[in-house]
Amino acid sequence: MDYLWADSLGIVGVILVVGTYLLLQLNRINSYSLSYSLFNGLGALLILISLIFKFNVSAFIIELFWVIISTIGVIRYFKRKKQTEKSS
Repeated sequence: MDYLWADSLGIVGVILVVGTYLLLQLNRINSYSLSYSLFNGLGALLILISLIFKFNVSAFIIELFWVIISTIGVIRYFKRKKQTEKSS
């Protein structure tokens, strides 16, 4: 089995996704925070990049949805921030 640089990216992505979930469960991060969505999205994106080199359709689908959902979280974060600034 050859170990590619893409495997390293995938491992970093897994650490980001799992680590973010652990922080959420330990109440160290809020699910509405920007960092929560960014870490999840970045982790999923790194996993997607690694999948380009060793493709797996089911892993690709879940990571694609993870990126999309994380993007929604980032957009919602900035909308909430904008609304808060308007009401202040």
